[in-house]
Amino acid sequence: MAITAQEVNKLRQMTGAGMMDCKKALTEAEGDFEKAIDILRKKGQKVSASRADRETKEGVVVTHIAEDGKAGTLLSLTCETDFVAKNEEFGSLANAILDLAVKENAASIEAILALPYEGITVGEKITEMTGKIGEKIEVSHFEKVSGDQAVAYIHSNGKLGVLVALKNTGGNDAEEAGKDVAMQIAAMNPVAVDKDGVDASVVEREIEVGKEQARQEGKAEEMLEKIALGKLNKFYKENTLLSQAFVKDNSKTIAQYLDGVSKGLTVAAFKRVSIG
Repeated sequence: MAITAQEVNKLRQMTGAGMMDCKKALTEAEGDFEKAIDILRKKGQKVSASRADRETKEGVVVTHIAEDGKAGTLLSLTCETDFVAKNEEFGSLANAILDLAVKENAASIEAILALPYEGITVGEKITEMTGKIGEKIEVSHFEKVSGDQAVAYIHSNGKLGVLVALKNTGGNDAEEAGKDVAMQIAAMNPVAVDKDGVDASVVEREIEVGKEQARQEGKAEEMLEKIALGKLNKFYKENTLLSQAFVKDNSKTIAQYLDGVSKGLTVAAFKRVSIG
């Protein structure tokens, strides 16, 4: 059957797919718009499958702070090229997915993908977008923090985001201090809030590295453990947030800076996500 330009344009407006794709889908569906939309969606699934091994090193990080200021949520939507990442529709989709995840109190990426979105699921919407642009798209990160006050920071290129949960605020607004700490995390990439939060496997690895370094330097075998523990303490100082030197004033640590802002103020948790 003959498919008119008006019908093709209507399907294009409904789906955002290309003109030729819309014409082919309508022709195959014999003019049935619902079938044509399914055909386009299936095309998206095929594109998604064929690009499953592609790496998504571009994208955007978006954040949300709850109305009471006590909880923060972060999500990254990733793709293959910077061109797509900078597309307004791509950024809008990332924010829409985040808003839905917050509204429904989603607990994981899997839960987000199953949420209803414009008559389909979030996962199906992402598949549609994949079919439309021809690139792999995925929700790569989903993080939450909570405390007395949550603060979010997005680096200017939109590819690095940080959430910080502060505790012991004493009921005071500590957003400025939270921003300072978030920028510290963005720049220095600490592995944990303090040494108690460092994974045991990391501690074990650092001790073994420290021993081997000392051994290579010709130190006595009975001294290796002590030397390695000294190196571990240096690792904690350089790589755990509260012990790091404050980048804006390296005469004090982050712990000292926060305590100076408000007695007892500290960090309950943080999340840092970087794309690429």
